[in-house]
Order: sequence, then C-alpha cells, then structure tokens
Amino acid sequence: MKNRHKQIQDWYKTHGRHNLPWRTTTNPYHIYLSEIMLQQTQVSTVLERYYFPFLKKFPTLQALGEAPLDDVLKMWEGLGYYNRAKNLHKTAQILIQEGQTHGSAPTLPQDIDELIKLPGIGKNTAHAVATFAFKKPVPIMEANIKRILCRLYALTTPTDKELWSIAYELVDKRNPFDYNQAMMDIGSLVCTSKNPACARCPLQEICQGKEEPTRYPTKKKRLVPTREQHIMLTVYNEKLSMVQRDGKFLHGLWGFPSTEVPLCASEYIGEVTHTYTHFKLRCKVYLYDAVDKKEAYYFTPKEIHKLAISKVDEKILKLYLDTM
Repeated sequence: MKNRHKQIQDWYKTHGRHNLPWRTTTNPYHIYLSEIMLQQTQVSTVLERYYFPFLKKFPTLQALGEAPLDDVLKMWEGLGYYNRAKNLHKTAQILIQEGQTHGSAPTLPQDIDELIKLPGIGKNTAHAVATFAFKKPVPIMEANIKRILCRLYALTTPTDKELWSIAYELVDKRNPFDYNQAMMDIGSLVCTSKNPACARCPLQEICQGKEEPTRYPTKKKRLVPTREQHIMLTVYNEKLSMVQRDGKFLHGLWGFPSTEVPLCASEYIGEVTHTYTHFKLRCKVYLYDAVDKKEAYYFTPKEIHKLAISKVDEKILKLYLDTM
C-alpha cells in the first residue's frame, strides 16, 4: 500500500481542502466541535454560519460546560439535530467534573474507548477525534469514505464490520491525518454519489467498481411519512403562549404547543410544513384569543426571536405575523 498512500498524499497536496479551519488547528475541542457540527450538515453551512460564532460564544470546553443549555441551543438554532448540541453541553460538563477531580482543565480523552463513553460520540466521531486531534493511526468511516470503499471492492451491501475491517487495512499509519482528510476530499470532490470523476481519481487503478461506480453501494429506497399536528397559538395581551419541550424530539427548545382537537373558539390561520430526515411535518395553525392568562409562559414576537426555537416554530411565528 505504500505506493497507494503516496498517490493519495500527492493528490491531497494538490487538491485537498487544506484551509478548512478544523484542519489548521491542533485544539482538540475545536476539532471535536467540527466533527459534531458536520454530522448530517454540509461543510459550507457549518463554515459560513455556525462554527466561528459558536467558538466565539464558547471558546473553551470550560465556557461551554458552564453556559446555560438555553444559550447553547440558541447558538445551534437552525443547524438541526439538537441532540448534538445537548450532548456537546453534557460532554463539556462531564469533562469539567473530571478535570476538577484531577485538578486540571477539562480535556478530551485520547483513547477511542474513552471517547465513545461520552454523550453523542459514536464510533466514527471517536475515531475522527482520535486521528485528527491526537494523530492516532486509525481510519474514519463517514459517508464519503463508505462510498469509496464500496466502489474499490465492488460491494453493494456491505456490513459496517466489513467496511471497518477494510478501512483498518488501508489506513496510512505513518500519516493518518492527511490520509483520512484526503479520503474524505476524494469522496466529496471526485468519487461523488452521482457523476463521479473516475479519470481524476488517484485510486482508479485499483478500483473494482470503476466501470459502473454508481452501482456501489446499493441505495435503499426510503419512504418519508407525513405527520400532522394542530398548533394552538394562544394570545393574551399581545403575547403568545409557548412551552419548553421536554420530550426526546427538539428537547430543550421553546415551541408552540400542539393539541389533539382545536378549540371551538379558535380561528384557523393557515398551514406550515417542514421536512426532517425521517418524516415530513404538516402543521395546521389555529389562533385563540384568551380572556385570561391560563398558560405559564407568554412572550412577545420580539422576545421569541431571542429564544432557541426550531425551524418549524419560526415558520409558525412568521405565519402569525403575516396575518396580523
């Protein structure tokens, strides 16, 4: 593999995205944050809108762990998958406690098994932090790399165990940082899911799937179900009632409450939809003018903009303001 590693490294020197800020830092917290943000999110979105503002607000693990969860969720607003933010916060708090026990500043562990024990850090994230922050000679397994491995070995439906085994065989143990970054860039820029540029790929000579690369891996057809909700906007003294969610979905965010049956005295004002990864949400929105303050929390629209709310609640608020 020495020659293959050299080809990959040469390609990366010329074509790699060296200037990404999480590639130019040695700070484990910054690298860890980027790995969490980049889950299910495009690089451009993280880079343009979230990474730098988040670090400015919470420059260290200590600052993150000591901040109120509401502040963390507000900085995460619009990025989605809010469990990521909650787990970041929880992990920072755990590391602060461990640091206090040992009389040191909070820091991420270098061992993969210890990393996996922390909230929200799975096998791939643990490997990524280990190799990018601590230069451990281990592979990573994100979507782009899975696709490359499937095409290299003409695999249609491999198991995760099979892919990890191959990844460990192929990893460049002398320079795992550049190797893993290069593999991600090859997958993102060359070995793309549609219209791969095989002629420009440094791995084309050993690729078993290059004749028909889009066959690998086999894509699973996924039906996205639609869920419906009735949203009740209760207005009292020009303020809207809101609740802080405590269920698993959107936990910790503020939102407009749903109801099984709209109140008879309420007025239907429209509908909003929002598509999540696993389902589409359709909300029928009703307006109710309360004669007394029955709910616990009421906010003006201006105050609501300062709260951490979901995209669908932003749409509901906009619908309400457009009808006024």
